[in-house]
Amino acid sequence: MEALRTISPVDGRVVAERALASPAEIEAALLAARRAQPGWRRTPLPERAALLAAAVDAFVARAAEIAPEISWQMGRPVCQSPGEVRGFEERARHMIAIAEAALAPIEPAPKAGFTRFVRREPLGVVLTIAPWNYPYLTAVNSVVPALVAGNAVILRHSSQTPLCAERIGEACRAAGLPQGLFQVLHASHADALRLVATPGVDFVAFTGSVDAGRQVQRAASERFPGVGLELGGKDPAWVRHDADLEHAVAELVEGAFFNSGQSCCGIERIYVHAAVYDDFVEAYLARLLRYRLGNPLDPAVDLGPVVRASAALHVRGQVAEAVAAGARALVDPRRFPADAPGSAYLAPQVLVEVDHGMRVMREESFGPVVGIMRAASDDEAVALMNDSPYGLTASVWTRDEEAALALGERIETGTFFMNRCDILDPALAWTGVKDSGRGCTLSRVGYEALTRPKSFHLRTRV
Repeated sequence: MEALRTISPVDGRVVAERALASPAEIEAALLAARRAQPGWRRTPLPERAALLAAAVDAFVARAAEIAPEISWQMGRPVCQSPGEVRGFEERARHMIAIAEAALAPIEPAPKAGFTRFVRREPLGVVLTIAPWNYPYLTAVNSVVPALVAGNAVILRHSSQTPLCAERIGEACRAAGLPQGLFQVLHASHADALRLVATPGVDFVAFTGSVDAGRQVQRAASERFPGVGLELGGKDPAWVRHDADLEHAVAELVEGAFFNSGQSCCGIERIYVHAAVYDDFVEAYLARLLRYRLGNPLDPAVDLGPVVRASAALHVRGQVAEAVAAGARALVDPRRFPADAPGSAYLAPQVLVEVDHGMRVMREESFGPVVGIMRAASDDEAVALMNDSPYGLTASVWTRDEEAALALGERIETGTFFMNRCDILDPALAWTGVKDSGRGCTLSRVGYEALTRPKSFHLRTRV
């Protein structure tokens, strides 16, 4: 039987090994989900919400075990991993709290002799395909609201983070969710795509790369399931002449290098007004050099390995190409002794004298590197920020809120920030434009994709 093996980027050990589901087991899981869902949709919303709240309680109760598991599976420093558990809880509780209002019937203006309303009904079975970089934060965006809305859910997690899917399953069982309602499948990439194409799956919530998103879309194309795609990013920042430089530097270093830069909404491009460029770059480099690269299980380390050696090779390749084309690398890797060519341990890098002819400013890096360019004006900065196939988030750093709002209207992005970056607010819609995907999770808007509208038009006087 084919097996899944999770190799830790920390030291190369196998941290999990699981049998992959057979076609018969995948079919049985889908059948169980379809059998469980009708009874669940008839369960009153307050009862569904209470059970999901209990599942969140059960999950959070095991936070001390969950956080180091994240580090072993994908390399994030253990000092950062507890934040993912807190984020899971925040998003889950928010989506539970707003469910009654978000799922309430829509009632148009009264019309004599008629009762009219639009009810939001569950779709049926939701397939969530989640990635490794934020294994809980990406899964919770669809899993919890889908269940609260009355759907059954099948979760297929990345082969790099299978224990994360199992932890969610344990929490759901501890809360007493009906059997078959939430299931974890360890499935191959090919079998996951076949499941996307299988009748009985009513919605696919996918988070991952643009190429994989295209494969999901093609797999779904012979049917008409809903498909939500949260894909890549090459997220830009514009530091205006009037920015609070100390604040901007601190936040933009964190925004670029948290989780070793492995974030779809991490900062990968920074444009700085010429008047403050030199001061910004000097302060940015000084702050970055405080980071410590090493074993992520060491609480003093704040920069761990990337997920695998091939990912480090990709970033190194982008940096080498940029330098060969005229960019200047500001970080000497020898400042980070744990950096080891051929391994997943990779020193952070800042590139200046870059341009948009370089891959590092055009293609997703998904690693600890950022390019910084001068810009002479708001207009130039907006043109540079929009010169990308991606559009997930963008940020402007300024003391002028009115100017920021005007810029936000011009920037092609799903989320616009002023004086912050690389964060999700569950009260706001999480969405992207262009190759960053389509659809929406979180907020009241996120419930719309996980339900279908059904209109009731009753003539009460004949």
